[in-house]
Amino acid sequence: MQSAPTPPPPSRRDVLAGLGLAAATPLVLGSTPGPARHDLPSRPAVPGGRTVLLRGASLVLTMDPALGSGPLGAVENADVLVLDGAVAAIGTALRTPPGARVVEASGKLVMPGFVDTHNHLWQAAIRGGCTDRDLFGWFRGCTDPQRGRLTPADVHSIVRLAALDAVQSGVTTLVDWVDIFSYDLIESYVRALAGTGLRFTYAMFPPAPDAALVTKVKRELVDPAPLGSFQVATHAARAVESHNRAHWEAAQDLGVMLNSHVLERPEQRADDPIGVLAGIGALGPRLLINHAVHLTDAEIAAVAEHDVRVAHCPLSNMRLASGIMRLSDLGQRGVKVGLGLDGGTNDTSDFHALMKTAVGLQRVRTTRASVFPQVHEVLRMATLGGAEVLGLSGRVGSLTPGKRADLVVIDPAALNFAPRFDWVGQIVFNGRPENVDAVFVDGRALKLGGRLVGIDTERVVREAEAAAARLRAAA
Repeated sequence: MQSAPTPPPPSRRDVLAGLGLAAATPLVLGSTPGPARHDLPSRPAVPGGRTVLLRGASLVLTMDPALGSGPLGAVENADVLVLDGAVAAIGTALRTPPGARVVEASGKLVMPGFVDTHNHLWQAAIRGGCTDRDLFGWFRGCTDPQRGRLTPADVHSIVRLAALDAVQSGVTTLVDWVDIFSYDLIESYVRALAGTGLRFTYAMFPPAPDAALVTKVKRELVDPAPLGSFQVATHAARAVESHNRAHWEAAQDLGVMLNSHVLERPEQRADDPIGVLAGIGALGPRLLINHAVHLTDAEIAAVAEHDVRVAHCPLSNMRLASGIMRLSDLGQRGVKVGLGLDGGTNDTSDFHALMKTAVGLQRVRTTRASVFPQVHEVLRMATLGGAEVLGLSGRVGSLTPGKRADLVVIDPAALNFAPRFDWVGQIVFNGRPENVDAVFVDGRALKLGGRLVGIDTERVVREAEAAAARLRAAA
């Protein structure tokens, strides 16, 4: 802590107001039969003949205990049938419908795709940057200098690269917290996201209360994207409480969630973000808070009491020396927590590393191996738990028949994964993106046989490199 005569470090909101914010994103879409009580309304499912039979999987983790054994609903030696983009059945020797794509899954694992509840994809432009900085140094040294130079072409190239990296890593739903303000840049951003085939949420941070712009972006850019959804983003702080109130009112008017950064650094205690959010009436299941590293006991109790949703970003919190979230305390209170990659300060889209870190940091914090989350709990957080955070658990997050077919196939026959001992544990502690053999979103194959479908990855990398080089040259 600084001495009394020294001016306090800038709040995250102060930095963001001057520099612009770089943050993270999660995404999901609407609902299936019998959505959870607080699920948000959704658009109709995308039509089409997406019929697939995943045949002979050695292990299927459904995340639905009613479908299999244990808390993850495990089923051994089973097929998974997808009809018109939805999970239709899980069982042995299922009949192959006429015209179905058959994907051999013998020796492999099938599970729901990962749900990334907080990201900032555009920050791929500054991967590996400012490695000796904390949060505020990251803003000053990396985020601000790059954001102001972005062109629509830069945004498209960089966001496409980062989104496809997420896909190949097994992410099927993603929330992107975006503080890019000009309409042409926003349009390029949303089109890049929609073009990847991901299920996404665009969380828009307006620089000032501007309900007209927020509504225009949602209705003209996000709503037409079949797998897109929308949130209003904010950064809660006393200094801008009137803006926070306007953002919450806009979210209510549009029927979407409010998405705020909260207490990532201890210096932000003066911002009193939980008090601000409580004061404007936002505490509740339509509020998603990111990071929440430095919550007090009373604030944890308030978050739990009001069913506030939380995005945990352990890799970026380590990178920026922000601290360790009290995840085990939140878990004991039953708070709905998902995992977030958090953009450039993660430097990777590796959800296996994210899960392993979420487990490991709580063991370091408490010196207890039995602490929450255990392996099955972090796997749930990465899938169905993330969907619950976003109010989309009635649509994605488990392989329950009737839900949309967002799933991944993992190949354990690799040097880093084999030999088999406890595959569930090995997903978390041994898995890497290269073990993700196939990715399906809404029944469409985005990755098969370890390769992205219909994507010239060399061209994607080349165009992103050119965009990043132009940004550096403009410095």
